[in-house]
Amino acid sequence: MATKLVQSPIPAHKVLPPISTRATKVIKSNRLIPATHSWTKSTSFRSIYTAKVAEQSSGLIGDDRETRDSSDKRTLTQIKTELSQVVQGINRGIFGVPSAKKSEIEALVELLESQNPTPHPTANLDKVGGTWKLVYSTITILGSKRTKLGLRDFITLGDFFQSIDVAKGKAVNVIKFNVRGLNLLNGQLTIEASFKIASKSRVDIAYDNSTITPEQLMNMFRKNYDLLLGIFNPDGWLEISYVDDTMRTGRDDKGNIFILERSSSAGENVVE
Repeated sequence: MATKLVQSPIPAHKVLPPISTRATKVIKSNRLIPATHSWTKSTSFRSIYTAKVAEQSSGLIGDDRETRDSSDKRTLTQIKTELSQVVQGINRGIFGVPSAKKSEIEALVELLESQNPTPHPTANLDKVGGTWKLVYSTITILGSKRTKLGLRDFITLGDFFQSIDVAKGKAVNVIKFNVRGLNLLNGQLTIEASFKIASKSRVDIAYDNSTITPEQLMNMFRKNYDLLLGIFNPDGWLEISYVDDTMRTGRDDKGNIFILERSSSAGENVVE
């Protein structure tokens, strides 16, 4: 049996709205995971942006950048290799990186975007579908937020996966956690969202629901669950700034950058 709480939407940093402590509990069976607490948006949850984005590029890769990048003679393979190497050992950037390292990563991302083999990715969503592993983002958990969530010593972050079902217009983000002192308890935060094409390179995203499993992990996060969801809320828009068969980058409406590599791990989480 699973406990389900219904909430009102909130503005958040990018992957989910927080939960009201006055949420109504609804007991129902969950066919995915037996012991979950699931939060779903209310009917008043705002719709995905209604204003269509112009079909032209969002300006992420403007003339100035193209002029600057045209003088760089590195091949696409070299750029991807350098980018994969520079993001090693920084825990996806979630706890911050030195400014010099951040600038180096962003410069390589811009260079990669200038050689995007798929300039109109929403017209080629087959390249976007499947399972991806996050290797870097500019979303961070710092200071008191990290302390409140127990992410300094007690709970550690595992891998971040994203599964995209193009036919259904659904995406599932999975954030893994490991808890020390409880026989190495493993768990995950699962976030489901819907997306719609907004332009040749942009999609609008709406949060659907989220769960934390197992029950023991939910109990650890319950007090600060709204904080956790506020960090990972996907609601808004995402510019797919680069995609090929093995790597994808994106930029969201909060100014964040995401770098993902295609994952061979089947079944990390499948959209149903």
